[in-house]
Amino acid sequence: MTGVPASAAGGSGAKPVRGGKLGTAAVNQASLWNIANILTMLRLLLVPGFVLLLFHDGGYDPVWRSFAWAAFAIAMITDLFDGHLARAYNLVTDFGKIADPIADKAIMGAALVSLSVLGDLPWWITGVIIARELGITLMRFWVIRHAVIPASRGGKLKTLAQGTAVGMYVLALTGPLATLRFWMMMVAVVLTVVTGLDYVRQAVVLRRKGLAAERAAVAERAAEATEALQAAAGTSVGGTAEGTVGAGSTAGAVAGATDVRGGVTDVHGGVTEVRGTAEARDAAEAER
Repeated sequence: MTGVPASAAGGSGAKPVRGGKLGTAAVNQASLWNIANILTMLRLLLVPGFVLLLFHDGGYDPVWRSFAWAAFAIAMITDLFDGHLARAYNLVTDFGKIADPIADKAIMGAALVSLSVLGDLPWWITGVIIARELGITLMRFWVIRHAVIPASRGGKLKTLAQGTAVGMYVLALTGPLATLRFWMMMVAVVLTVVTGLDYVRQAVVLRRKGLAAERAAVAERAAEATEALQAAAGTSVGGTAEGTVGAGSTAGAVAGATDVRGGVTDVHGGVTEVRGTAEARDAAEAER
C-alpha cells in the first residue's frame, strides 16, 4: 500500500550482477512467474483465508483470531518483500502492475470491514481509510497522463501505522493494550487524512503543470507552422515578381527593336522620295 506497484519497479528475468542490480543489457521483460509476482499472488490468496480465520467460531475465539493475525502479518510482510525484490532484481510484468495495488488494498479493506462487522472497530474509521485509498487510486489515474505521484515518506509511515493498528485490533487484546491500540488507530487515521490531502495537492499541481506544458507545446508548434507558411509565401511572391520583371524587360526589348525597324523603313522611304524628285527634275530639263 505504498502507492507504487511493488512488482512494477523494473523488469528482467536475467541473473542479477553483484550487488543485486542488473546491468543495462539485462533489462528484458520478466517472466510472469517471478518471485515478486508469486508473493503478490500469495497475498491475494491470504485475503479469503484471513477472513475465514477471523470469523471462525463466531469471530471471538482468541486462538482463531491469533491465526487470523498471523495471516494478516504474513500478507503485510510480503508487501515489503515483493517490493524490495522487484526493485533489487528489476522484475516487472503487466500482472504485477495491476495485482500488487489490488492485493494491498484487498487485505487492508477486508480487515477493516471484518472488524467493523464484528463491532470491534467503528464504521467511520473504516469509511475514512477505505475512502482515502480509493480516492488516491482514482487521483493517480486522473494525473497519470501528466505525471506519476510518487510514494511519500508520510505515505509509508501511514501504511506502517495502519498495519500495526489493524493487527492489534485483530488480536483479542484487553486492558492497557486495548487502549494502546485505540490511540494507534487514531494516529493511523490522522496520517491517512493528512497524507491524503497532500496527495490531492500534488495531483492538482502536477495536473496544472502538465496542462501548462501541453499548451506551451501547442503554441510552439503553431508558431513554427506560421513561420513555415510565411517563409513559403515569401518565396512564392519573390518568384512571381522576378517573372514579371523579366517579362517587362522582354516586352521593352521587342518594342525597341520594332521602333528601330520602323525608323529604318522611314529613312529608306525618304531616300526613295528624294531620288524620285531628282529624276523628275532631270527629265524636265532634258525636255527643254
